[in-house]
Amino acid sequence: MVESKKMLAYEESRLKRLEENKKRMEELNLTKLAQAVRNATSPKPSPMKKVKPRVRQEVDLSTVRRSNRVADKPPPNYREVPVEPMGRPRSYQRRDLLNRVYAADEDRRYVIERAEQLESELGADFPSFVKPMLQSHVTGGFWLGLPNHFCKTHLPKRDEYITLIDENGDKSETKYLALKSGLSGGWRGFAIDHELVDGDALVFQLIAPTKFKVYIIRVNQAED
Repeated sequence: MVESKKMLAYEESRLKRLEENKKRMEELNLTKLAQAVRNATSPKPSPMKKVKPRVRQEVDLSTVRRSNRVADKPPPNYREVPVEPMGRPRSYQRRDLLNRVYAADEDRRYVIERAEQLESELGADFPSFVKPMLQSHVTGGFWLGLPNHFCKTHLPKRDEYITLIDENGDKSETKYLALKSGLSGGWRGFAIDHELVDGDALVFQLIAPTKFKVYIIRVNQAED
């Protein structure tokens, strides 16, 4: 009972002090001052800047600063300048790939048989092999791949120039690429000069470390 009375007296005293403090703050105008401080310290949203649209101005090219060396000369008209021709024209024109003629399978097999027969008649004194001609050998890319086993056994281990000698004794220089086991530069000229076509078969006979004797069996003369 005594404790209850003490608590009641304490609560009445606390409420009385709060009421007195409130009156003092109102007399000193502290409530409004605190509200003003809070408003002053709170961040204000910055207004968005209005961006004016850029107006593209036309540039008068006639007023562009020019070098003193050409300032007195009229501007060049490139449409009237003729195109200078390139240097020396190529010796060999690219064949029309749309007019390719493919050999019949029967004629192709017959030519290969004749080439193998010729190779057997050459004897074994010099290594040789038969190479049937495809379109990639005689048109377009003009790349002639050689048998890998033959290259590893008989041809140089590095790039070298190899001479091709036809049946008339005419010589043609070609570039042999050891890593690719084939002929690149010079083979195109040999193929065009000798009018090689798809279905022909060539017998290559190595008569020297970098010289081939080449025999041509033509598909359009298979009956001879």
